[in-house]
Amino acid sequence: MPSKNTTLIDQSTNSCHQDNKEADHTISVREENMLTLIELFFFAYRDFTEEGDEILDTFGFGRAHHRVIHFVHHYPGLRVADLLGILKITKQSLARVLKQLIEQDFICQKEGSKDRRERLLYTTQKGNELAEQLANPQIERFEKTMSTFSKEEQQTIEKFLFTLIRKNNRQDVISLMAQNGHFPSGKP
Repeated sequence: MPSKNTTLIDQSTNSCHQDNKEADHTISVREENMLTLIELFFFAYRDFTEEGDEILDTFGFGRAHHRVIHFVHHYPGLRVADLLGILKITKQSLARVLKQLIEQDFICQKEGSKDRRERLLYTTQKGNELAEQLANPQIERFEKTMSTFSKEEQQTIEKFLFTLIRKNNRQDVISLMAQNGHFPSGKP
């Protein structure tokens, strides 16, 4: 048992290996290959979101704001309940982000024509401009990257990304994207 004078950092240091070579880090070739892909995915995502993060920061926004703006812009009239399902976040988290976006005139909400309790979301002109400003660097990055691949390789990449989505969520993604005429080539 540590003494009263031992700090949490001291305890942590004692349990850490000073030399990483001492740690039993044996991994298989399969694991090594998967770790390589995982790390590349992390770095690609970091760079993919970098320009957007810089733009969002000027408004005091974060990635949750980006996702909300993206989906509301591309699916006008999206119900709040559907947005919760798409983003898989809590009502409380969405409420905080939506409140900021509505107060700053990026998004407006209207009541549903059939059910007045429904809240339908739309981007304002200001929201449209922000959505496009956020999308442009990402579109450019994808265009530049995808142009280096053949059509078949592009379909493989799309299938790879689609297959990363949990199986029980894929049909919902297909249904949502179909609203805009987008059909993932990797769909079953």
